[in-house]
Amino acid sequence: MATLSPRRLGVPALTALVWALAAASALYWGLRIRGEASGGQAPAPVAAPAEMQPDPRAVARALGVEGEGAAAPPASVASRFALQGVVASPSGGGSALIAVDGQPARPYRVGSAVGEGWVLRSVAARQAVLAAEGGAAVTLELPPLKP
Repeated sequence: MATLSPRRLGVPALTALVWALAAASALYWGLRIRGEASGGQAPAPVAAPAEMQPDPRAVARALGVEGEGAAAPPASVASRFALQGVVASPSGGGSALIAVDGQPARPYRVGSAVGEGWVLRSVAARQAVLAAEGGAAVTLELPPLKP
């Protein structure tokens, strides 16, 4: 009587495993093709997530702003805007946290409109430059750091 050694059982076992995987793969793809050909229902479309708007108060808190600012609108153009934070990049882009007319501060990217007739032109380490449609520019500075 011939006995099979463990070494000789390895090749047939591996061959059987490969054929089982091939059969499972063929069965899976056959069912997929059959389902598509018979007009099976397509999966329900997933709605794209809504674009998230940043919470101005949360951004202000993250940048260290305390309080809501003055309630009465200031008289001069430069005093209408209060710079509360800056995120500047070396490439010239970035964003600034600006309060307009005593309202809570909101983040603005370089190139976006800030108030009526003003655009955020550029940001630097502790300042932001606003440009009017007529060409006038206003530089806003962050308040000095507390010791």
